[in-house]
Amino acid sequence: MYRRSLPKLIWYRLTQWVIGGFSRFYFRLRRRGHHNMPPTGPVVVLSNHQSYLDPPMIGCFMPRPIAYLARDTLFRGILGPLIRAYDSIPIDRDGSGLGGIRATLKRIKLGDAVLMFPEGTRTPDGRLQSLKPGFIALVRRGKASILPVGIAGSYEAWPRGRKLPAPKKIALSYGEAIPPEAIAELDDDALLELVALRIATCFAEARQMAGYAKKDPAGE
Repeated sequence: MYRRSLPKLIWYRLTQWVIGGFSRFYFRLRRRGHHNMPPTGPVVVLSNHQSYLDPPMIGCFMPRPIAYLARDTLFRGILGPLIRAYDSIPIDRDGSGLGGIRATLKRIKLGDAVLMFPEGTRTPDGRLQSLKPGFIALVRRGKASILPVGIAGSYEAWPRGRKLPAPKKIALSYGEAIPPEAIAELDDDALLELVALRIATCFAEARQMAGYAKKDPAGE
């Protein structure tokens, strides 16, 4: 299993505790299924992407640390030390550079858990977007499990164009992990369809938990 240095692990757990406590108060954060995370072995966590809040919200209740992907430009800015302390993986601006792909695959093969957003970018309207298949090769080559996640409310809290997040309810639903053996039995199209269905199911559960089930996410 991939092992973080002790200082990075302490920093991760400390910020996880702080973010979790703040989120329970400010966003009235609710979650279910977070213990579906496999305790060991490579895992690719796949979630819908609503806002910049998603990575810390998804990770703050995980029983094991997860690695985040971050644009390489952020490593050179004022957030650089913080991002490095989280043991994040640098990728280029559009996420297509070979260096970032290789680094992500290496981390998966070492047994780490890595968070990815297969929609590719934040939703413009709060709704689910179609998934891009780029994660499939990483999952197959890394012989990783897939943990589907749905997050609801972070779009309402911090949509594009808003300067600071509002105190809106946020909820998370973590689905059952899909093991490598089940993944190996599916072709790429079937796997993409299954993951899309699992994320959609988790998203619907999260919206129900947060009280958004009867509301259009775009406010229409």
